[in-house]
Amino acid sequence: MKSRFSHLKKRTIIIAAVVLVLVLALAYWWFHPAINIQSIDLWGFLIVILALVTFVLFVFRQIYQTGMGKREKSPKKVKLFSGLMAIPIAIAVIGAVGWLASQSFFPGNAEKYSTVLVTEDADFATDIPEVNYSEIPFIDKDSAILLGNRTMGTMADYVSQFEISDLYSQINYKGQPVRVSPLNYADFFKWWANKDGGIPAYVIVNMSTQDTEIVRLENPIRYSDSDPFFYNVDRHMQLSYPFYMFDEKSFEINDDGEPFWIYPVQKRTIGLFGGTTIQRVVLCNASTGECQDFAIEDVPQWVDRAYPAELLIEQYNWSGALSGGWINSWLGQNGVKQTTPSTDGKSGFNYIAQDDDVWVYSGVTSATADNSIIGCVMINQRTAESKFYSVAGATEESAMRSAEGQVQHLQYDATFPLLINVDGQPTYFMALKDAAGLVKMYAMVDIQRYQNVAVGDTLAATEKSYKQLLVSQGINVGGSDASAHPSAGSTSGTIASISPVVLDGNSHYYLILDGQQAIFDCPVASVVDVVRYKVGDVIVLNHGSSEGNVVLVDSIGE
Repeated sequence: MKSRFSHLKKRTIIIAAVVLVLVLALAYWWFHPAINIQSIDLWGFLIVILALVTFVLFVFRQIYQTGMGKREKSPKKVKLFSGLMAIPIAIAVIGAVGWLASQSFFPGNAEKYSTVLVTEDADFATDIPEVNYSEIPFIDKDSAILLGNRTMGTMADYVSQFEISDLYSQINYKGQPVRVSPLNYADFFKWWANKDGGIPAYVIVNMSTQDTEIVRLENPIRYSDSDPFFYNVDRHMQLSYPFYMFDEKSFEINDDGEPFWIYPVQKRTIGLFGGTTIQRVVLCNASTGECQDFAIEDVPQWVDRAYPAELLIEQYNWSGALSGGWINSWLGQNGVKQTTPSTDGKSGFNYIAQDDDVWVYSGVTSATADNSIIGCVMINQRTAESKFYSVAGATEESAMRSAEGQVQHLQYDATFPLLINVDGQPTYFMALKDAAGLVKMYAMVDIQRYQNVAVGDTLAATEKSYKQLLVSQGINVGGSDASAHPSAGSTSGTIASISPVVLDGNSHYYLILDGQQAIFDCPVASVVDVVRYKVGDVIVLNHGSSEGNVVLVDSIGE
């Protein structure tokens, strides 16, 4: 009888062990933390397991120490369980020491943190080309989401089954700033009904023209973060690369419009958890799940977001705060600087397209975070090249409030500003939106003299008003090429580019002619024949004089 009971106990233990292993395997499959000692997710997973194991070992130790139930006291087993308890405790101590060695106050770490991102000083007028309005985003992410949802509402075959993801990654696509985002399964039941066919499309919003398109795919998106099981892209990536620590992913399209998931791979450079940077990037084809693993220096040119913007801002703030040492960052604060906060208290930044790359832009202010900046920083999201421009002036938030003050009777809200070069003058450019999120006006604010604010219903009117304002303040804005400011009369040439734009509900076409720097604004209401023209056509434009780069066209000549 005793032998049979002993056999039963062994079988129960084996079954319990098998069940425990299966539960742990299922938990790993579902949560899929990186198997890397530097992974914070893995340590969170381990803490739960270690706490459970320690509790069980402690209970058995107490049982054999006091002789509870039918079990007799056993100093030998007490010693055994005490020794086993030391293992999870030792692992926890390793994690605590690793955390301590990762902190900026740990001896020698301040200097390491300050050099994770290397920033060089540069000249604004030399580095930043004069603004080309066909390449800057007029609208922000919130407006892009609004446009995407409106377009989605017209797709009767999609709207009941899918919804647009909130990702809306900003990238350069064929020389234009756009935001792209995949469709998602609307809920579990919609996933069940459509999983065999996959996700049929993604949305692309042109940030300059506000054109929005739902792009239908021949090869549907199979790998998505809205798939709960085997085609979940996060699970697919982590199980394919179990030792990689992935940072925030983004959704991008290559030059052929094929959808890809972009997964930056983290590397900790300080202690166990500190000094995060990016060492590799894995591209996952959203349709096939095929992956390509690149070292950070070999990332393809079309990839725009190898480094997450939040990480780059954090790295710059490390260098700004700790370049003089940890104690100085708290007490003396000599030379301590930081990126400017936005209105919600987080790091305020925006994106600028330059040289077929996306750069993160933010103002830089002193440690006291007053209402002025000492300069601005631009960081390349593909290469992490970082440049600081010494420009004293107003913070982005101050400029936003100044622009809103010009139209306070309309109660418009300003978008987070873009930094542009207007005839060598660093200038904040922003859109003004109504309560419905629609762009109604534009504003330009002189960074160095933020009381100089110009607003207008169109780009041409805004720029003209802004330049007149600068001239009235004795600021020279006449240094640009004459082809950018044609005098009244006619201009003829071959169309190099043509872009439709919707301004305050009215359609316009922006034309650039070969050999001309000016942008010709053709309102469709008064210059309707412009719709007949395309790139490569020869055209004659009749217009008045202009002090800005945008020239208002009166008619098309013969």
